[in-house]
Amino acid sequence: MDTLIELALSFPVVIFSALLALVACYWLLVALRLAPVELFEHDSLRNDNLASALVSLGFIGVPVSLSLTLLIGLAGVLTLAVELVVLRWLPLGFFRIPLGVLVIWGAFALASPLAAWLCQRLHGRLHRPGAPERLPRCLLGERVRITAAPADGERVVMAVLESDPNHEVQLATKSGDAPEVGEHRVLVKYLPRDDRYRAVPENDYLDARTRLRRLHLLHGANQHNGSSA
Repeated sequence: MDTLIELALSFPVVIFSALLALVACYWLLVALRLAPVELFEHDSLRNDNLASALVSLGFIGVPVSLSLTLLIGLAGVLTLAVELVVLRWLPLGFFRIPLGVLVIWGAFALASPLAAWLCQRLHGRLHRPGAPERLPRCLLGERVRITAAPADGERVVMAVLESDPNHEVQLATKSGDAPEVGEHRVLVKYLPRDDRYRAVPENDYLDARTRLRRLHLLHGANQHNGSSA
């Protein structure tokens, strides 16, 4: 028992001990219906936020809370393995801190694609008919295929998810936007009042994200230069 406590409190494992404790508390609140599953989701991917960042990393179709749970859990297992096999046998002294930070970074980097793959496997179960809870905002970032163009005077378009052709969604279009049957788009905004989505062509979505990153980089550079002056 003392060995387990010592291991859990050793750096860098202690970081994941704390994170997993927070994750466990969160899911307890979810089980008690005191916290929502879609805690970190937003109605739009327009602004940079945690949900938008995870979508960029391939975590699409599942709640951010579940993505983070898998990511933290897998990274924690990798870090624990490194601690057991390597770190605990070395007389690192002060160098344990910078090396531990490097281990944490490497653990998250290695765990990210595996966690994203697991999320993709869970996608169908979370959104199948009869699921215990609807998670519409988790679909933001999904690629869809237009299956029915809007009739004259209407702005509602039918589409299906590329990852699950049995899952149909309704798209709300703006004036002048005329999607064609078979066209591929990306869901970027959820309209809770109408239970519909807004979607843009995939190239426009990727170009917009690239422009936003550049604007943020330029904004950060300007702030740095201003503070230096």
